[in-house]
Amino acid sequence: MTVGKLLVAVAVAASSLSAHAQVAGSQPLSVTVEQSNALLSGWSVKKSILGKAVYNDQNEKIGSIRDLVVAPDGSLSAAVVSAGGFLGVASHDVAVPIAALDIRSGNFYLAGASKAALKATPEFQYNKVQSPPKPKKLTAQ
Repeated sequence: MTVGKLLVAVAVAASSLSAHAQVAGSQPLSVTVEQSNALLSGWSVKKSILGKAVYNDQNEKIGSIRDLVVAPDGSLSAAVVSAGGFLGVASHDVAVPIAALDIRSGNFYLAGASKAALKATPEFQYNKVQSPPKPKKLTAQ
């Protein structure tokens, strides 16, 4: 390969590695290189939190984290803790304020709680979110 062709190949490769996100109109469809680097130093909720056990002060497993609730302002407001049941059958889901959970040695703790207390708490019910209206079909005129 000649030096000229090598320079063209390097220029093409470099341009394909640009730091720009994909764009549809004015809405970015992916993350920038800077955002990607920040994501790599973060962690995954699915891998780090969901399904993890919740213990009480006596180190007894009292449930597991089933879901996280995000408030309308974007803040994390509650964890849905599943108590009882086997493989999700006959489980009792309770919303626990995020501030009530403590993390020690990589485990989640809910001070002063017990399985019986969680089961006695009213079950958490998800808000019924209305689906957006379906777009109308365009008809030929």
